[in-house]
Amino acid sequence: MTTKRCTTLARFFLHHGLPSRMAVYVALVLAALFSIAQPSSATANELFDKTYPLSAGGNFQLDNINGSVQVEGWDRDEVEVSAVKTAQSDPGDLDQVQIDVESVPGHIAVHTLYPSSTGNGVTVEYHVHVPFRVLLAAVKTVNGSVLVHGVQGGGDLRSVNGDVQVTDSAGRFNAKTTNGNLTLQLRDVANGAPMDIETVNGSVVLTLPSNTRANLKVQNMNGDFSSELPVSAATAPTNLGAFRAKLGAGGGEISLRTINGAIHLVRERPGA
Repeated sequence: MTTKRCTTLARFFLHHGLPSRMAVYVALVLAALFSIAQPSSATANELFDKTYPLSAGGNFQLDNINGSVQVEGWDRDEVEVSAVKTAQSDPGDLDQVQIDVESVPGHIAVHTLYPSSTGNGVTVEYHVHVPFRVLLAAVKTVNGSVLVHGVQGGGDLRSVNGDVQVTDSAGRFNAKTTNGNLTLQLRDVANGAPMDIETVNGSVVLTLPSNTRANLKVQNMNGDFSSELPVSAATAPTNLGAFRAKLGAGGGEISLRTINGAIHLVRERPGA
């Protein structure tokens, strides 16, 4: 409440016989209560919700800037893209951020288009359903987490400021962030292209079946390494915390890297 309004209230109470000191006190209390009741900033939301056909085994990608992305597998040959755009101050900013979807047989790409590379104060939170057998060719954001659940096929997952998490999934995933933790729970990682799991400031937790075969490339400069799976070291750790090892008889390469954080290999516990 403004000083002018406080003065007006005080004069009103004086006019009705309230002592001057009491009139000023009551006016200030009412002004404080009024200020608390007013929101410091208003937010505005806009919902995007559309469905597109995509057969199992297809290719999906999504890029975002400000906001988290959640991808969940389901038993349908279609992709459901649900997103909430939120403007922190000016509702008009919502119109400046567009969600563009390319849909062709076997491929869907979702692009979040900001008026400039730095954004405009609008966040976009995605919750996407995809066929559970799908290749996540590129799912990425800058400020926010990337969460994947129930997908078979693998893919490339990236953030800059946020965690990357994969649960109840199978396949070979690349997962990278700069400031955040990486947590992957995989039921199967058949041989294939190298997997790169990398952060700078954060921990790495990789859960694998006990019979996994892989060649490991490990580096963590400031943190511990532990494994519930039998690891046979192929090289001794260097002064940079780097070493090579094998799971089982060895197989496709899995690279685990962090600068500031721990690396843990965890044995899958089916049904847990």
